Amino acid sequence: MKPEYSPVEVEAQAQSYWAENLCFKAVEKPGADKFYCLSMFPYPSGKLHMGHVRNYTIGDVISRYQRMKGKNVLQPIGFDAFGLPAENAAIKNNVPPAAWTYSNIDTMCGQLRQLGIGYDWDRKLATCEPEYYRWQQWFFTELLKRGLIYRRNSRVNWDPVDQTVLANEQVIDGRGWRSGAVVEQREIPQWFLKITAYADELLDEVKQLEHWPEAVRTMQSNWIGRSEGLEIDFTVADRSEKLTVFTTRPDTLYGVTFVSVAAQHPLALEAAARDATVAAFVEEASRGDVTEAAMETMEKRGVALGIDVIHPLTGDHVPVYAANFVLMSYGSGAVMAVPGHDQRDWEFATKYGLPIKAVIAAAAESPAPELSEGAFTEKAFTINSAEFSGLAFKDAFDGIAARLEAQNAGRRRVNYRLRDWGVSRQRYWGCPIPIIYCEDCDAVPVPADQLPVQLPEDLVPDGRGNPLLRLPEFVNVACPQCGKPARRETDTFDTFVDSSWYYARFASAGCETGMVDERAAYWLPVDQYIGGIEHAILHLLYARFFSKLMRDCGLPAVAEPFKRLLTQGMVLAEGYYRTTESGGREWIAPKDVEVERDAKGSAIGAKLKSTGEAVVASGLGTMSKSKNNGVDPAAIIESHGADAVRLFMMFTAPPEQTLEWSDAGIDGAARFLKRVWKLVSDHVALGAVEALDRVALNDTQKDLRRKLHDQLAKISDDFGRRYNFNTAVAACMELVNALAKFDDRSPQGRAVLDEALDALSRVLSPIVPHFSHALWTALGHATPVIDAEWPEPEAEARLSDQIKLVVQVNGKLRGQISVPAGSSQDAIIAVALADEQVQRFLVGATIRKQVVVPGKLVNFVI
Repeated sequence: MKPEYSPVEVEAQAQSYWAENLCFKAVEKPGADKFYCLSMFPYPSGKLHMGHVRNYTIGDVISRYQRMKGKNVLQPIGFDAFGLPAENAAIKNNVPPAAWTYSNIDTMCGQLRQLGIGYDWDRKLATCEPEYYRWQQWFFTELLKRGLIYRRNSRVNWDPVDQTVLANEQVIDGRGWRSGAVVEQREIPQWFLKITAYADELLDEVKQLEHWPEAVRTMQSNWIGRSEGLEIDFTVADRSEKLTVFTTRPDTLYGVTFVSVAAQHPLALEAAARDATVAAFVEEASRGDVTEAAMETMEKRGVALGIDVIHPLTGDHVPVYAANFVLMSYGSGAVMAVPGHDQRDWEFATKYGLPIKAVIAAAAESPAPELSEGAFTEKAFTINSAEFSGLAFKDAFDGIAARLEAQNAGRRRVNYRLRDWGVSRQRYWGCPIPIIYCEDCDAVPVPADQLPVQLPEDLVPDGRGNPLLRLPEFVNVACPQCGKPARRETDTFDTFVDSSWYYARFASAGCETGMVDERAAYWLPVDQYIGGIEHAILHLLYARFFSKLMRDCGLPAVAEPFKRLLTQGMVLAEGYYRTTESGGREWIAPKDVEVERDAKGSAIGAKLKSTGEAVVASGLGTMSKSKNNGVDPAAIIESHGADAVRLFMMFTAPPEQTLEWSDAGIDGAARFLKRVWKLVSDHVALGAVEALDRVALNDTQKDLRRKLHDQLAKISDDFGRRYNFNTAVAACMELVNALAKFDDRSPQGRAVLDEALDALSRVLSPIVPHFSHALWTALGHATPVIDAEWPEPEAEARLSDQIKLVVQVNGKLRGQISVPAGSSQDAIIAVALADEQVQRFLVGATIRKQVVVPGKLVNFVI
């Protein structure tokens, strides 16, 4: 073993050994428990960033620990490879998205191997591979047979210049992000998955996810949004036609002063045909943003339709308005407006001078609330509501519901915020939807023996719509049912579909006969899932949904795919910028900045290293390309080694908290590794070690063993139960300090040190695997450290001939004593009374009570 630690050399040797010996291949050892650890797979956008490094290191540390605990461990890797970023990059670089994607996958795989992440590489997949998406297409056709998929028109953002559908995030100030054209709202046919059919189950089972963060469970519940209310029918004046609305606040029914409908509602379109003002509003609304966030913040605008409806309880005529904050896709596209008790309606009524009535007050006898500054939105007591006045919310709800049901003008309903999942995307780089359109047979699913519908990988998109539309050899096909000329679907799947079942495919890697096989029944559910909280709603909800779909289709699956969820914190770094002549900000890479810091380490001044020009320190923020404050993992690995990076990631903060990048921190991690290396190197240089004889140990040797096994107990708890890897590393550092002070080269002294270094190399191995592999080999072991057993604390070694007790006087700490283990209470009190430090607080006092808590303390009450 070389006396100097060379991370490049050590890591190269370890990786060479792992490559030859397949150390990470998942096996199913008979009789052992299984542990499936999965980190959310990355999008192959290029090189890894530090957020990736943290996520995948956390998963690897957990997996390696569980393997050393004797479990059958599965830790796979794949790539979420379809989607818009690849298509945009292809447009920019004039290359096929496939070439860009596969190149990035190769780069990222190389970096993951360099980091020493212990994946079962035989199971690697990418969602753009036909072997993967073939089964996604098959599953779509199965769900179509079961009535869980349907097609209907849906409104989308349409760029009239680029002739393409835009995602909400591609619409900037109402214009296409690329063309700058004013975006239109168009209705086009879309495929939908009936996730609402599973709303109750998805909501109910959130409560059972006890090992998920509470914040994530709350977000999922709110997104599903179960609400109990009433459907209420308003009869259109002078017609028999009904306008139905849903409300969770029937207690406010007497406060309705108008009804709002979406600009695309049939009543609005009818009015637009005869009124130019309405037609202009409908046209303008078709170009607006339809996201919920935009609806909440946009100026509330509308137009009267010249149509009234009849209030079902009062018989009053109520005007109907088309409003820009009502969506046709939500409910019936109509809402009853109660401006006195709904802020959105209040803003609209105030703008257009519509009546505002108070029908809810803080208490039954309270005066009407003041509504000049805004709506009163609390659930309280009804007023001005005929015979229903003076009722609390539930009583008013039940009473009004009963009246409407008796009149056949209303009915109780449970509604959900959740909407069916539109999975169609009018883009090229995605999994083709396996449908063929025939004039005679309509929409025909592609037969299983003709799957996959393979996406051509050599197309170069130019931004003018979907290039598949201009590819006759892809579009023109024969109908599978009648054989007549037909047209293939050119829409592709939302990429959330690709990532909704990959966890099951990993468990059935390479299966050629089905989507999943019986191996999924063994490995699922995932025992530990790891990813950012930004995926708390959609990805996790869709993955839960797909697991239930697979179960109900008779596939080996489970109701809930992820047993335990860890949402790791972001990696933060300081940002620096200078103001440009135009008033903008030019962000400067931290490596190009010299920083002056105060005593607490905060930046108080910064300047460019090259010119000395002052720059502004913007403070900590998430590492990002836009702020140019990212740290290249490759550069740090080259300078400090992968193990130093992994150690820094695990030591600096608990996994679920944000981590602040620090050059000093990575330097400290490297110094610690060098220190441990020297300890082992010096020890190994002295030659062979005798067997440990526990009976022959002196007090100093026993003390070191006690320290070792006390720390092992703490480290095991940190790894196995709490995932507090930072405190586990701190315990290792404390142990190293003790080992460095231990200067006993006697045979038994060296045996105790050998035991400690042996255990240290094992507990460090999940975090710094290359380094520990070299230590383990140097200590004389032939098998790799990853196949070693996790060192368990030895209870006998933790026992002490002496025990330490604190001494209190009137409950305040006044000293500390050591007494032989097993001492009587009288003997303990005698030692405590004899302690000089304690005696100072007893002079002239009368001791009224003496309390001994065995193993902990003595307290004198004076």
